[in-house]
Amino acid sequence: MTRFSPRAALRRAAGSLAAAGLLAAASLAGAAAPAQATGLPVLAIGGPAETALHPYPESGEPLHSTLGITLDNPGADEGDEDYETEFTVTFDLSGIAGVADVAVEDTSDCEVTGTKAVCTDQGIWPGLRGIDDLLLTAAEGSEEGDSGTIRVTGQSKGATFTPFTTRVTVGGADLVMEELPFKERTNVGDRQKAPITFANRGTRAADGVLLGLVYSRGLDIPERYSNCEYTEGGPGSRGPGWTTALCSVEGSFEAGATYTLATPLTIEVTDRAYYDMFVYSIHENSAAQRTAQRAGAPSERGTGAVLKAVPVKTPAKGATARGGDLNPWDNFHEADFRTENTADFVAYGDKVAGAEGTTVTADIGFRNEGPAWVGYLRSGEPVATLDFTVPPGTTVTAKPDRCRAVTAGGGYREDQKSPAPRYVCDTSMSVLDGGGLDLPFELRIDRSSVGAEGAVTIRGPWLQNPKLPFDPEPANNTAYLIVNGEGEGADSGGTDGGSGEPSTPPTSAPDPEESPSGTTAPSESASSATSGGGSAGTTGGSGGGGGLASTGSAALIASGTAAAALAAGLLLFTAARRRAAVRHA
Repeated sequence: MTRFSPRAALRRAAGSLAAAGLLAAASLAGAAAPAQATGLPVLAIGGPAETALHPYPESGEPLHSTLGITLDNPGADEGDEDYETEFTVTFDLSGIAGVADVAVEDTSDCEVTGTKAVCTDQGIWPGLRGIDDLLLTAAEGSEEGDSGTIRVTGQSKGATFTPFTTRVTVGGADLVMEELPFKERTNVGDRQKAPITFANRGTRAADGVLLGLVYSRGLDIPERYSNCEYTEGGPGSRGPGWTTALCSVEGSFEAGATYTLATPLTIEVTDRAYYDMFVYSIHENSAAQRTAQRAGAPSERGTGAVLKAVPVKTPAKGATARGGDLNPWDNFHEADFRTENTADFVAYGDKVAGAEGTTVTADIGFRNEGPAWVGYLRSGEPVATLDFTVPPGTTVTAKPDRCRAVTAGGGYREDQKSPAPRYVCDTSMSVLDGGGLDLPFELRIDRSSVGAEGAVTIRGPWLQNPKLPFDPEPANNTAYLIVNGEGEGADSGGTDGGSGEPSTPPTSAPDPEESPSGTTAPSESASSATSGGGSAGTTGGSGGGGGLASTGSAALIASGTAAAALAAGLLLFTAARRRAAVRHA
């Protein structure tokens, strides 16, 4: 059964952002497991190392805490998406008998029966995703300090799962991160101070805290603190373009007190910035927390000063906290940065030759010559689409998986098996500076002709509005594939290969991070999109239909996909978090 509920969309969105791995800021990822001999994907179950519960009250209803569980598929490659395979996640609750009671929301795909809870879902794809939350309350008759464990396992015909165990304790520290008032409209070279401030609103002191800092490629924190471990993208982390810092801050952080950094962080906007995010989180420090947060990713310790936190009498001016409930949503905040900058996308073609009846391989694609990287981390939409018109007298016999056949006019085409006159290939939701797409097409030469050519154009994902809003050099967005041509060179269109000084970018294209791309034309559903086909510096791409943006963005964390969600659309990340905050207030 295929589910399209808002909650299901939100969970699927977590896989992209997550890519971006943003859900991991609120829910700790489990350690990645090695591949197994079965050949099936291995999903690592993760979550918080420990969940604290409000003690059972003398009067009134007990307050609940949220247990959020994640699934990570770190070994998968782009193009391995499977949107149909069902799986179950089972919670063994026998270890918390007499300590906690468990419930689920009415809209959940989980059921609690006796000492077991079972969640059903479907879809197995690369990266991190979430499943429905469990709601935990202290059991009547329990006392502060009582604790037990929940063991989580998974089962599916399409994957294997590494188990996960989390501890549940009555009472404890409740660390609440306060939100900082960043200036979100920025210029290259801007610096902002970040006096990170948090409070302990629990029932006991926290023995040390673990400060998590996650920032995308266009941002930097120049100081590398000696009590922080840094991970730069790579396996087990939030993917290309992200830096993660885990800082172990020593001290006893008392219940009821508020703390701030002794020296504020400095957030710097680099020349690679365009759309960027900064996520900051706080957890109680422990060996289990550090292991879960690292998620098996390699890290390097800083060599600078020691990052310290000191008590303050009142929270920092302009900071706001989200209450004292014990759930992971109040442990973190994220900030968006929109920088005035450009990225020059340059198409490249090829020149092939062959006799009538022979098959040749043409290598086409584009490069981002910067200076900015472009990532639609909230909406999760593709950054761009490569649009390829097949040269006359030739037939495409093999295409990259991420590319989809369309009509000669760029419209939707049901038949994806027969050769088509035109193909569109979406990027993922991010394209690194220096990255792009490399797309090999196999073509059969049906009739001999000199200089037959087909256009290779990098454009916006929406055919009705093809301009790239960040690109200052639209003249080099088109190159050509030439068959049996005369003379030298495959690139054409009067470009110089993408060099040149940036100028004011076009303004007519809609901004995917600020407003939806309105259209009524059909596009391919997320369940049928494919990806792959050779990429360089892109993440999480999906096939497009009819030259339109993939509807996968409607399942990302806060958008019409968090993709971010990152996709619900990754405008869903903020919206879902706010809904959760209201729900648990």
